[in-house]
Amino acid sequence: MLTDVQCKNAQCPPGKARARVACSGGLYLEVSPAGSKRWFWKYRKDGKEGRMALGSYPDVGPKAARQARDDAKAQKSDGRDPVMARKVEKLKAMTPSGNTFKAVALEWHALKADGWSASHAIREKRNFENDLLPYFAARAIGEIEAIELLAVIRQVEQRGALEAAHRVFTTAGQIWRYAVATGRAQRDVTPDIRGALKPHRGKHFAAITEPIKLGGLIRAIRAYQGGTIVRTALQLAPMLFQRPGEFRGMEWAELDLDAALWTVPAMRMKRTKDGKENGEPHLVPLPTQAVALLRQLQPLTGHGALVFHGERSHDRPISDNTLRTALLTLGYGKDVQSVHGFRATARTLLAESLDLDPLVIEAQLAHAVKDANGRAYNRTQYMKHRADMMQRWADYLDKLAAGGDVLQFKAA
Repeated sequence: MLTDVQCKNAQCPPGKARARVACSGGLYLEVSPAGSKRWFWKYRKDGKEGRMALGSYPDVGPKAARQARDDAKAQKSDGRDPVMARKVEKLKAMTPSGNTFKAVALEWHALKADGWSASHAIREKRNFENDLLPYFAARAIGEIEAIELLAVIRQVEQRGALEAAHRVFTTAGQIWRYAVATGRAQRDVTPDIRGALKPHRGKHFAAITEPIKLGGLIRAIRAYQGGTIVRTALQLAPMLFQRPGEFRGMEWAELDLDAALWTVPAMRMKRTKDGKENGEPHLVPLPTQAVALLRQLQPLTGHGALVFHGERSHDRPISDNTLRTALLTLGYGKDVQSVHGFRATARTLLAESLDLDPLVIEAQLAHAVKDANGRAYNRTQYMKHRADMMQRWADYLDKLAAGGDVLQFKAA
């Protein structure tokens, strides 16, 4: 075995690229012509010779070099590649924010938030801040066991918030998988508890899809005795069937009544952050009935930005609760017909009663769809088809409201 004195006196003979001075067990000191000295351990893996650098002399003395060699041998005996193991450790050491659950969760959120809409980013952060951080914030994420996570999620279930419990579970899974990917956890524990969660079936928005019942609803809406703004919004909601938030936030600047077109900016659509910033606007052709209603409303709200402004503030639109309450007043509670449910109403009857192309319907609903050939459906095309569809739908609602003949579906 080499001594410290021997290491100090070791030299590279003139004319040689390097000199190797053996120590023991495959360990040797490599000396360059310039006088630098480095420790290496020579070993064999899969029949091939490899070597592992163990540091420079004199920073690493002979005793420390032998200990490093022994540690590497032990890793190799356990079936691990010592060189790769050290690379992994270096990568872990480069992780800036630590291995606590809070550190990993916040790092994951910061990484993903740029691609999310602001509302989605807020929801995801709320999922782990409210129900996971109080229990796991300072814990090393790799040490948290599945049973512990299950106990926390069951507390959410016990509040009766089954939908929230599943959202927390989903968020937790994303955080754990990020921890695995960045070397802070060995495995994702969430699959272990999936089967132990209470089942939850997402509720569909209540929607009337029977023609005769829909005719009754349209008649009730037209007889609504409330304010002009709410009455107009109620009449347009089933006719245009857009998402409630996008509909209530309609602005006069988005409307071209002469061209019978409503152009919803991408920023107001339900999309990813990139989709909001770089996506195309959503186009809604306006049937003649919608244009007439909007022209009647224009003298009342046209001086401001919003078509359906609130009573207390003209800078804010009417709330979803305003329309929900109006429907309730008419005898249509949230279990019978919701504002969002007008989308399902239109989707169903446009296909089943009017036999219209599902691709055109989905495009008008602002859904991402694919055509039969796998090409992304271009919402800016086939505007004539969509305009014709919207006019047929408005005429159909008029017919239902008048009690005209409609196709009845057989009960399942």
